[in-house]
Amino acid sequence: MKNTAYLIQGTIVSLWWLGLLFNDRFYQAFQFPEISPLAFNSFFFPDLVIITVLSIIRSYKKVKDFEFIILGGFAYGALYCINATILSSSGYLPTLLMSLGLFYNIFLVYNAKFFQESNSKNFFVNAIKTFIQIICVWFLTLVVIPLILINQFENHISTSIFISVISYILFGLFSFLGLSSSFYIVRYGEGTPLPLDQTNTLVIKGPYKYVRNPMAIAGLGQGLAISILYTSLPIFIYTLIGGLIWHFVVRPIEEKNMFQRFGDEYLHYKKSVRLWLPRIGK
Repeated sequence: MKNTAYLIQGTIVSLWWLGLLFNDRFYQAFQFPEISPLAFNSFFFPDLVIITVLSIIRSYKKVKDFEFIILGGFAYGALYCINATILSSSGYLPTLLMSLGLFYNIFLVYNAKFFQESNSKNFFVNAIKTFIQIICVWFLTLVVIPLILINQFENHISTSIFISVISYILFGLFSFLGLSSSFYIVRYGEGTPLPLDQTNTLVIKGPYKYVRNPMAIAGLGQGLAISILYTSLPIFIYTLIGGLIWHFVVRPIEEKNMFQRFGDEYLHYKKSVRLWLPRIGK
């Protein structure tokens, strides 16, 4: 699981640097206007060695020390970008990217600590916590990040009424799927959708009766709807990368945790219900 996660990371960072080298618009999107490009370019060799090369090596050889070195590299880069953004009031995209990379590596190193059962089985308490989680997650992933991408890459956005209506309908349908899935998590799982505050019982009702990961489908659908609304390739790529990371990195770790907690009950559920394609008529 971790091997694939680090291989994906090494590949994405390599492609990112290639984009910087061969596309000036892409390069400018990751600059801090008030800071010399020389400061940015000075990260190339350390980034190549500490993050890209070590990530690829770690994907083939299990060396825990490499994980901490890579994490340290991301921590330094993220703190630099955060400080640069504060000083220059710019560079939100590189700061966002490095912050996400830092969180990604924290998750890889300490993933076991990210899965904890909820201490509360009270429906109303968990409902309030879930509502707060949804507001925070949706605001970050569906508002903040898309707006940053649009601001950096889209000069002019013109969408027909037909496309707008289609995107609004899709966004509404996938949002309903996400909300209804959250309700069943709270109502029957005695927990919340957040891994740090997850369910105490296995949920196999509602949307979970037909597909194992309706909330992941909902999130990808919402991202797709936003990319259609703004006819934005960067938002579509952002959604696609998010889906790939969830499928190849987060999902295997989550499924391992589910098996540890629910045993044969989860194995039977996993065999009976598909991951992405809903079962019909059962």
